Amino acid sequence: MTPAPAERADAARNRLRILDAARSLLAADGAADLSLDAVAKEAGVGVGTVYRRFHNRAGLVYALIEDNENLFQAAFTRRCEEERPSAHERLRGFLHGLADLVEANRGLLLLAEASAPAGRYHSAPFRRHHEQITGMVAELAPGPDACYLADLLLMAFTPGLFDFQRTGRGWDVDRIKDGLDTLVRAVAAAGAAGPPPPDTA
Repeated sequence: MTPAPAERADAARNRLRILDAARSLLAADGAADLSLDAVAKEAGVGVGTVYRRFHNRAGLVYALIEDNENLFQAAFTRRCEEERPSAHERLRGFLHGLADLVEANRGLLLLAEASAPAGRYHSAPFRRHHEQITGMVAELAPGPDACYLADLLLMAFTPGLFDFQRTGRGWDVDRIKDGLDTLVRAVAAAGAAGPPPPDTA
């Protein structure tokens, strides 16, 4: 009965060593050259250990930004508990926080997108964000399309698009947040207007 806890402890230590090694390489060389082979060498573990734990670079990247994701979620929860904002303000604040989160992790997210283009949609943060936004949209604009609208809102945070707006178009994050505000107002207006009349054609 005693070996199992030791194995779990070893796995946890290896995970921390791998993440610390990845952070060291990122600090030294940037995100573009990050590879699982280099991380394994830096961490002093077999490359198979890294692949079993994270599967690919995208999985490693999402693990690296997990701490920032947790801070974002904690700050959002705390604000909702303290200020009790309206559904409109909750959705607006959540999207603004996401914009800041993507900006802070833009290089890593671009790396994840390049490594596994569809991986974002299967990541724990995306699923969590989608569930949260769907709930807020459903409260703001009740109807069957809340899930679809959540997909559309989350498209604004696709790393490649976000980076193009920042570097290609030269927009600052406040400009992007202004655009998100426009989308939130459109959702709120749709909710206020009520469901469309049935199609009789």
